[in-house]
Amino acid sequence: MKLSVVIVNYNVKYFLAQCLHSLYKALQPFSAEVIVVDNASKDESQAYIQRLYPQVQYIFNVENVGFARANNQALRLCKGEYVLLLNPDTILPEDNIQQVLDFMEEHPEAGACGVRMHSGEGNFLPESKRGYPSPEASFWRLSGLYRLFPNNPRFDAYYLSRFSPNEHHAVPVLAGAYMMMRRDAVVKAGLFDEDFFMYGEDIDLSCRIEEAGYTNYYLSYPILHYKGESTKKLSYRYVSVFYDAMHIFFRKRGQHYNFLSRSLVHGGIHLQCGLKMAVVAVHRSLLRFVPDREVATRFVIFAHEDSVEGIQKLIKKHDLTGPHHFIISNERSAALGHDIVISQMHTFTHVVYDTRVFSYKKMLDLITNCQLKNVELGVYHPKQHLLVTPGKNYI
Repeated sequence: MKLSVVIVNYNVKYFLAQCLHSLYKALQPFSAEVIVVDNASKDESQAYIQRLYPQVQYIFNVENVGFARANNQALRLCKGEYVLLLNPDTILPEDNIQQVLDFMEEHPEAGACGVRMHSGEGNFLPESKRGYPSPEASFWRLSGLYRLFPNNPRFDAYYLSRFSPNEHHAVPVLAGAYMMMRRDAVVKAGLFDEDFFMYGEDIDLSCRIEEAGYTNYYLSYPILHYKGESTKKLSYRYVSVFYDAMHIFFRKRGQHYNFLSRSLVHGGIHLQCGLKMAVVAVHRSLLRFVPDREVATRFVIFAHEDSVEGIQKLIKKHDLTGPHHFIISNERSAALGHDIVISQMHTFTHVVYDTRVFSYKKMLDLITNCQLKNVELGVYHPKQHLLVTPGKNYI
């Protein structure tokens, strides 16, 4: 078997359904298995996903065992020559897996590869490629000073911003949202360290793959990653888990640094954690007096004429008063008039593409080239009567 794909799900059944829809299109040329580990979701993921994708192998945990342990459950079952770890809130272009596997076939030293990730607004995500989080690199990141010198090798050692996102590079650290790994490299390096509940385990595994004698590569092939839809960024839980992971990493891998360096790093982590906790507290306090202003959702929709009625029903069902703008379109006509239409619309919040007439590759090309602020990607799935956006799903 050529490839095993592992996805860990937690309360994001609609994102997972969309991810699988794009994944199976990308898997068509390959013999592959897909394993989904559900970490005790409360959103009825089990029934929903099994109905849509009965061919998937499922592991349903009775409790949330964390990202590292859940991945290890599936990794022990994988039969593929290669293993892809994939987040459920991702979208793959149809040619992505072929491109990445071709690169790895041509580069036998490649133990793992990551890709160019974009947010739901089409923006490049800098965590797509990272350097080793040494005490100095971590200090520049935690302090935020790296933003002042984005192209200086000393200050940008964490996000490697001096390296073009549009070119392939050997890099120390890859993101767990998308890691294509040679199975032999995983066996030699070992599985995830289950001391990590969530966050940090991908950095640790990246380091061990390099220590096993392989090279990690960042590849410029784009995917979309909604980024963190299964966690709440402004929550005490998120802050606690994230900074605990940083402490675990430096306790494990920072022993060769001197006492002063280790103390500064751990002190910086504590300080940053305290500041984030304070931000959460202030945010929650403000919500009691100043509720979030809801921005009216307005869609610009590129769709097949047979999909218009279904989208209109969703809009009506969810009381999205609009105005909304429908454009009967396909990939060829969108390529001719897309940018002109977009540039003339200043009040919309989402650009929606219909999977009946748009490939995922074309969607990513269009949204990443829009270069408009505060505009998010929406994807309409007519067979599922589902419209997925980064902030909300409509069904």
